[in-house]
Amino acid sequence: MAADPPDTDPADRTPRERGLERRSNAPAVSPWLVICGILMLGAVIYVVSALLQ
Repeated sequence: MAADPPDTDPADRTPRERGLERRSNAPAVSPWLVICGILMLGAVIYVVSALLQ
């Protein structure tokens, strides 16, 4: 099924297109959440490696 043309009236858009437009306003995962997750993983690896020595 093809997407609606760019100048289509919002009332004439397909429900699928409206749903995609609504969800695309914000990223799925915050960049800060990814950075914090990487730092936490590094901290866990650091502690585990210190305990094994």
